[in-house]
Amino acid sequence: MTDAMLRPRRSVLYMPGANERALEKAKSLPADALILDLEDAVAPDAKADARKRVAAAAASGEYGHREVTIRVNGPGTAWHADDLRAAAEAGPDAVVVPKVDSAATVREVERALEAAGAPDRTAIWAMVETPRAMLDARAVAGASERLTVLVMGTNDLAKELHAEHVPGRAPLLTGLSLALLGAREAGKTILDGVYNDVKDAAGFEAECIQGRQFGFDGKTLIHPAQVEPCNRIFAPSQEQIERSQKIIDAFELATREGRGVVTVDGRMIENLHVEDARRILALAEAIAGR
Repeated sequence: MTDAMLRPRRSVLYMPGANERALEKAKSLPADALILDLEDAVAPDAKADARKRVAAAAASGEYGHREVTIRVNGPGTAWHADDLRAAAEAGPDAVVVPKVDSAATVREVERALEAAGAPDRTAIWAMVETPRAMLDARAVAGASERLTVLVMGTNDLAKELHAEHVPGRAPLLTGLSLALLGAREAGKTILDGVYNDVKDAAGFEAECIQGRQFGFDGKTLIHPAQVEPCNRIFAPSQEQIERSQKIIDAFELATREGRGVVTVDGRMIENLHVEDARRILALAEAIAGR
């Protein structure tokens, strides 16, 4: 597993780029990562000022352990090229690009960032939020080594599908699964989409649990109150940690003794169980290191 995949991204909070107070508050929030937003959260006449503010924030080094990213306006908009240049100069942890539905778009963004002098450490996070993106998720995820994360845009996907937002997200499950398959085949991180009703704590937690069970690495958020439950749900539980250590210990003992059959609590243990146990422990250690 790559270092990029081991970095905790349980909670990834959108922060409006035009709101200086919000950018300041983000320095104290327990989110694993921040998306300083130049797209949906910023009115057209405020785009230029927000770009300067967000670039300065991303370059400040004042956000501690938090992964700091900039969401630019999408390809084809009047602000896209200027946003990419400013982001490249600021050198955030990543540039989040909306409406990515092809490998060609990823490569165009990569070329633009490199032409503008983006440091090697600045990754691309691609938002997949259209039917085409779901169907081409494998190609998008594998288009560039600089691309490290896929971000589900579930609101836009629902709009494109003419689907309703319902508990359990049945209309979106095919798209979610296709994107997950594409990300995992390419060895990339993938983040679940936002939950819109900030007052529905029970519904939010249920969707976090669903996302974790599906295999998402974390979830994008629209309100600071969503951070704590998201961190808790997407972190390995104490039971998972203890069982993972038990699996690894049993496997290593069997290996030393030359035994080909390993069981833990009556269940057969194979290499795949050991690999997953090591992933869980590595993630728990990375979170504890915060």
